[in-house]
Amino acid sequence: MTMDELSQIVKVAAVHAAAPFLNLAAGVEKTIAFIEEAGAAGAKLVAFPETFLPGYPHWIWSHTTKYAAPFFRELYLNSIELPSKESQAIGEACRRAGVWVCLGVDEREGGTLYNTQAWFSPSGELVAKHRKLHPTNAERTVWGRGDGRDVFVVDTGFAKVGGLICFEHSMDLNKYALAALGEQIHVAAWPAINATHADPNADDFDHYSGTLAQAHAICSQTFVIVVQGRISEEIVERLGVPEGPDAPTVGGGMTGFIAPNGKWMGDPHRDDEAIVYADLDLSLIPFAKFFADGSGHYARPDVFSFGVDRSPHTPFGESNFAQEATFAQTEAPPAVKSV
Repeated sequence: MTMDELSQIVKVAAVHAAAPFLNLAAGVEKTIAFIEEAGAAGAKLVAFPETFLPGYPHWIWSHTTKYAAPFFRELYLNSIELPSKESQAIGEACRRAGVWVCLGVDEREGGTLYNTQAWFSPSGELVAKHRKLHPTNAERTVWGRGDGRDVFVVDTGFAKVGGLICFEHSMDLNKYALAALGEQIHVAAWPAINATHADPNADDFDHYSGTLAQAHAICSQTFVIVVQGRISEEIVERLGVPEGPDAPTVGGGMTGFIAPNGKWMGDPHRDDEAIVYADLDLSLIPFAKFFADGSGHYARPDVFSFGVDRSPHTPFGESNFAQEATFAQTEAPPAVKSV
């Protein structure tokens, strides 16, 4: 094998695990330990599950609002701000290990939480963050929405990498945008819904997540890292769901790697905590592109086209602020009408 061929092989790692539940400080420590272990094993990219830190809100499927509210408060207090001293500690771990990291987090900004993939470089920088564009079903009681700024790929030097969260993989234009941006490695992050039995999709979750990931690999000619969480004994105990068909079970999740032909590169890992590794041969991508490059020679922009609105969607933008400030300086306030 030539040096050029060797340079196209990228070792990646996927963390199949649960962090200490709703405990940011302990979760950061565990995150750093996984990063260091994967870096020592030679991984260039380390992927974590959806909202690994400080945990997925499994209670949304099993608890009424009255009993969910205290969990939300605890999640809010333990969610990570970006940037923060916690993100700086994680970035420093990436620098020491010399790895890229895609970390699933509950991100807090102001009074709202977001389901976010935070991207860290081997220099220790937080270089990008992708917020889930639309929380799924009951998740909308926990997280806000992302916007067009969250559609991107990161050029790592060895590959262009991107990621989506859970049922974002059903959003065809979202996936196509990543393909059009040249994505070569995709991080498909999910929670351990197959062990969260109060979710009505629990029994079909392996089918949904596997099929959508395989389809993205084929249609975008990309490698896909499927990385899912697991449910720990601590999570089962904390949720306190009575025994029965809706009670969560320890384990769950499905983590593995899919080639650009849509085939699993090996049997996916399940249940037990582990870091799973794969060597991705990027030289296989041109073979897939030869047959059908969906964002290139197999595209029809004369028939179909779309764009991405990357402007921030905030309730009080700078332009509004400027208008209000100008009004305050130049106009007298309207008189208060007596009733």
